[in-house]
Amino acid sequence: MTVPPPDGSRDRRIEDPSNLWIIHPAGRRLLPFALRAGVSANSVSVAGLCLGTAAALAYAQYERPAFAVLGMLLSVGWLIADGLDGMVARATRTSSAFGRFLDGLCDHGVFTLLYVALAASMGTAEAWALAIAAGVAHAVQSSLYEGERARFHRRARGVGLAAPPRPTGGALVRLYDHVAGSLDRIAMPFERTLAATADPAALGRTYGARAVPPMRLLSLLTANVRVAAIFVATLAADPRLFWWFEIVPLTVVAVIGIAWHRRVEHALAAQGATAGRPASSFIVKEQKQS
Repeated sequence: MTVPPPDGSRDRRIEDPSNLWIIHPAGRRLLPFALRAGVSANSVSVAGLCLGTAAALAYAQYERPAFAVLGMLLSVGWLIADGLDGMVARATRTSSAFGRFLDGLCDHGVFTLLYVALAASMGTAEAWALAIAAGVAHAVQSSLYEGERARFHRRARGVGLAAPPRPTGGALVRLYDHVAGSLDRIAMPFERTLAATADPAALGRTYGARAVPPMRLLSLLTANVRVAAIFVATLAADPRLFWWFEIVPLTVVAVIGIAWHRRVEHALAAQGATAGRPASSFIVKEQKQS
């Protein structure tokens, strides 16, 4: 049985193991203290940025193993803050488009600082070129993954969309949401099927069960995996290993995972439309066969 987190915000089936056993439990332990202190979610995001900045400064001295370990510990602190800000926002009902943007900006900002610190410490044209290429790949991969994860959580609850959502807020917020939602139009056939079915909860459960494998693959695009990769690369005294990991293997993961996710949803949409039957009919048939 899959047990949801206390705030019901995440599906544990697609969570990174380090989130399940380390990052999120630590955040939940800190949440009561943050609420009593009246700390805002945005303040927690900024605190995470400060921890990430300290991690970048530590990793800049990666040739000394002790600083690589310190960078890892500070990075874990940043990851905890990155989860805690969302917990605070939900607990205080202060979630907003700007808060999502700030959270994303701090995440990308930390990695930008890490890339700059490592490239500057190496001091070669190759290092700067790899850092820039990896940074671009990371930004695209992470934004697409966030869109896929939000889509999964919403659909698994049986909530479909009749039309693609329109980005709102300021120019930068709209840009961030536009990248994260760039696949919305491709995903619309299943969205409309889910929105129109007679039993969206049942179809949502079927979708959730089938979409878990590609979403687990896509969870390799989380910051947690990248933090571990940075630590391994710096211990090996070669940050280039991390950048190549982002540019090649993680790009392959993104392409395969997104294509797999589209295949799952398109198959469900096609089954729901077969012979003009309502989308829920194939769910009933599937349940009888199990």
